[in-house]
Amino acid sequence: MKKTKPTSPRVQRNRQAAIQSILETARAIMREEGVAALSMQELARRMGMRAPSLYNYFASKMDIYDALFRLGFKLWGEIVEKAARETTTFQDEMGRILEEYMTFALENPELYQLCFERPVPGFVPSRESLELSFSILDYSRQRVETYKHQLNTDLTSEQIVNLVIAVAHGLTAMHLANEPRLPLGQGRFGSLIPAARSMLEAAFIRKDKR
Repeated sequence: MKKTKPTSPRVQRNRQAAIQSILETARAIMREEGVAALSMQELARRMGMRAPSLYNYFASKMDIYDALFRLGFKLWGEIVEKAARETTTFQDEMGRILEEYMTFALENPELYQLCFERPVPGFVPSRESLELSFSILDYSRQRVETYKHQLNTDLTSEQIVNLVIAVAHGLTAMHLANEPRLPLGQGRFGSLIPAARSMLEAAFIRKDKR
């Protein structure tokens, strides 16, 4: 993203408002036409400006994708931290994550695809954005470590996190591919989260800690 020296608080506020509007409009296009279908021409048309004017705010279309990638992981990180604050056992926190992952995808399909799939050829997140995503993974691994006394598995904390992610993503991807208009808890795959939670509990939780 291009940086300019702020001339006044009002100018800076106006610039931030324009950036926010551009990102919201880009999300609408991605949601309607597909994540990879974003174009600067269509974005400018919907913004009521000429395409070159967008470059006053973003260096390229990939820069817009990067800002949205960062936004997606910021929102997801807040969800993960909230789940940690509001649960006290591994199974409850894991169950929340399974539910919240699908909820995040249903409420933010364009951010979900951008962050957790590879829908845009040639897009590589910036170092700053990748560091944010990796920090959430690190936080999740630390959360599992706090529950190690409850667990009965030879898997490492990293492997446990990866397995939970794989289950959550698999159910979510299948739900979105088949019945995206159905809410959490309904449909062939959206209804399987309780079963997935029970399966993972049986694999991980010590019987005397249930």
